Amino acid sequence: CHCGEVRFTVKAEQRLVCWSCNCSICIMKQNLHFVVPAARFTLTKGQSSLSEYQFHTRKAKHYFCRNCGICSFYIPRSNEDGVAVTVYCLDEPSETQPKFDIEVRNFDGRNWEHSIKQSDITTRSKV
Repeated sequence: CHCGEVRFTVKAEQRLVCWSCNCSICIMKQNLHFVVPAARFTLTKGQSSLSEYQFHTRKAKHYFCRNCGICSFYIPRSNEDGVAVTVYCLDEPSETQPKFDIEVRNFDGRNWEHSIKQSDITTRSKV
């Protein structure tokens, strides 16, 4: 997160398939995210600094830092067995950490039921 209270590690492919969603919450926070299986995500710091927000179907679990308000990750409705990570919350690449190649795909969250059938997003949380 912005203040550093919430930290995590994630094992992701070097080529990230990121989702640009237009659902009511993603469009407001401009959340470009990628999905990984839950086993590839570890919250390393800040569990007690997280606040959870749910709405509508109450299936997705959006986590925000109580201090700075950043949503670094959440459990998406489309992938309840995975974690959606905000790509902009990854550490900057360094000599020991390669730069990611990012592919952006659109997801029509305003027409969720139709889009989930047309998309391969549900496969992103499978090992």
